[in-house]
Amino acid sequence: MTALNSPQLWSFGTRQVVYSAIGAALYGAFSLLTNLVPLPAAGNITFRPAVAVLIFFGLAFGPWVGFLSGLIGNTLGDMLTGWGFFWNWSVGNGLMGMIPGLAMLMITDYRNRAQIFMAIGWGILGVAVGMLFASLVEILVSGITINTALVGYFTPAFLGNLVVTVVLLPVLMVAFAAVKTQRGR
Repeated sequence: MTALNSPQLWSFGTRQVVYSAIGAALYGAFSLLTNLVPLPAAGNITFRPAVAVLIFFGLAFGPWVGFLSGLIGNTLGDMLTGWGFFWNWSVGNGLMGMIPGLAMLMITDYRNRAQIFMAIGWGILGVAVGMLFASLVEILVSGITINTALVGYFTPAFLGNLVVTVVLLPVLMVAFAAVKTQRGR
């Protein structure tokens, strides 16, 4: 049985509901704070350090927690900012959390350098898939060209989230490991 077929990876119970709610609240609140910082020449794309929180929740608690944290958290952040609901971007944010969550069972030591690099790789994959999904669906939703989708939406969203993933995800992993050690878990 591969790690992706493990029932533990796909389990969804009370614990995952609680983690999803916490992840969505954190992602929505932090997104609200940074939604006012648009990336230069990038339309409606903003710089979101909170993406590291979203990816971390996927890695630490599984794909469903990552997906729901991104889906609900992005919706909360956009609604509280007054932007409205853009389902494709909420699903794209959900994918950004879900894909790193697929590595939950492979990443067991949050201080191990090799596992931190593996987590960053899964996070970057999640960013690429999530932002590509949201950007390409924007062609159908608002009638933009593929050039605008790729250059005006995907590229700035991917690059901003890439930087956040590389810089902040290791910090969150090491801090989480320290807290777990301190609490004896």
